Amino acid sequence: MKIYHFKPESGKPIAAFNSDFIISRIIQTEGLTHIGCVYLGHQEVIGFHQASCPQLLLIMNGEGVVRGEEAEFTAVSAGQAVFWEQGEWHETRTDSGLTAIMIEGDSLNPAAYMTL
Repeated sequence: MKIYHFKPESGKPIAAFNSDFIISRIIQTEGLTHIGCVYLGHQEVIGFHQASCPQLLLIMNGEGVVRGEEAEFTAVSAGQAVFWEQGEWHETRTDSGLTAIMIEGDSLNPAAYMTL
């Protein structure tokens, strides 16, 4: 399991075309990729299971805990992204709720854009 950051501080200011914003690049893929939004409410869980392909969970709101194959959980919150390799056992839990974007695909390489 790897935890990446995509907070504004890790982004790049954009001023082209009279713009004024920050972009934190997440990922570039080749091939089929599935993207969905995950909503976990109070004390909900994505149960312990194996990743069918590489998976990237971007925490957008709230906080929770995640783990890979180890029994120890790691706290995560908005602005962090958790990456699991294909076949890796993993779980996500929250006491207070969280919203996340789930990206699944064979060619994910978050290290190309985000920092650990």
